[in-house]
Amino acid sequence: MAKVLMKGNEVIAEAAINAGCKYFFGYPITPQSELVAYMARRLPEVGGLFLQAESEVAAINMVYGAAGTGVRVMTSSSSPGFSLKQEGISYLVGAELPAVIVNVVRGGPGLGNIQPAQSDYFQVTKGGGHGDYYTPVLAPASLQEIVDLTREAFEIADRYRTPVILLGDGMLGQMMEPVEFSREMEKDFVPKEWATTGTRGDGKRRVITSLQLDAETLEQRNIHLQKKFARIKENEVRYETYLTDDADFIITAFGTVARIAMNAIDRARKQGIKVGLIRPVSLWPFPVQPFIETRDQVKGYLSVEMSAGQMIEDVRLAVEGRAPVEFFGRTGGVVPTQEEIFGKIIELTGRVTV
Repeated sequence: MAKVLMKGNEVIAEAAINAGCKYFFGYPITPQSELVAYMARRLPEVGGLFLQAESEVAAINMVYGAAGTGVRVMTSSSSPGFSLKQEGISYLVGAELPAVIVNVVRGGPGLGNIQPAQSDYFQVTKGGGHGDYYTPVLAPASLQEIVDLTREAFEIADRYRTPVILLGDGMLGQMMEPVEFSREMEKDFVPKEWATTGTRGDGKRRVITSLQLDAETLEQRNIHLQKKFARIKENEVRYETYLTDDADFIITAFGTVARIAMNAIDRARKQGIKVGLIRPVSLWPFPVQPFIETRDQVKGYLSVEMSAGQMIEDVRLAVEGRAPVEFFGRTGGVVPTQEEIFGKIIELTGRVTV
């Protein structure tokens, strides 16, 4: 299949349709509004349903209803709108319903602005709503990777009966790159025996709820969920390493920031500075293993983020004090530059650039 030039938000939408998503409920908010508009046009063409809800709260509850019938369903938003979805996401986890939720992050806090950011990391990785829960989080760094990870998000959601978050930023949503949809559109799905599609005469009553009024019953539900989270942590970790085998220092970054960091690493390598990259692709579960494998050989780590410092906490937990972990970040929608990251590498290594 030939490559096509597309905008990031539209790639997410087309990739979701390609993965078999035919139901979308959402509300426009910059910088992801093109995703909503694309779904409005494309879903009727493939026999799907698009509905613009009256609010983000309404949208996530519509997702809950559709997910209960066993279909592949998605919603999307950006940071303030994503915050409004947190109650519904907790309900989805508690009821064990699969869905994909897209967050194209913008600068905050508050209404902030419409520039790219990564400052929703805590919210998506620590269970942003109420209760003891986690949601798998995938963070693509390119538009082609969006194609693959969007499909994976739906597969993980179905495999574990859980909502999955696809996390990007305003830069990823607005950039244009050539992409290829190399796989056939997903059409056939194994019927979900738990779905609320009617008993069809078999007499089996299907009830989906996150409400458990009895404390001991709810505790057993929580124990079950924690065991599921443990399976996800064991099986769904994803990451990429770059030039870490002989690295004296390692940068860790995710999403579009990792691409900028790679350019700074290449520049440093040309000057004989041995720097590598660990790029978490799954933000939860966080990829601890590459840090375990490198923490006794390196002189230090540098966490580069479009935030005031959030992923760095997980990096420090993974490193366990075996090496120093430094931080460089820009906030409010300001994107770190290659020059800034390179300068931080020079500062970290104590060397003087030629």
